[in-house]
Amino acid sequence: MNIQEKARALMQGHYQTIKNRQQSMLGRVGEQLGLPEETSRYWNPTQGKITPAGWMSYDTSCATMS
Repeated sequence: MNIQEKARALMQGHYQTIKNRQQSMLGRVGEQLGLPEETSRYWNPTQGKITPAGWMSYDTSCATMS
């Protein structure tokens, strides 16, 4: 793998991690609200991109839970 391929793979992995975290959090909220499962699992990115606010909200942080 050259550097460009490695950078692309890292970015795709990071995107997938954020997408999974966002889907998980939205699914939990949907369940708490009593929404049907297919509704709470719905996820529709605009042109396959997560918004900048989404990156900041669902990205990893320095805080940890114990």
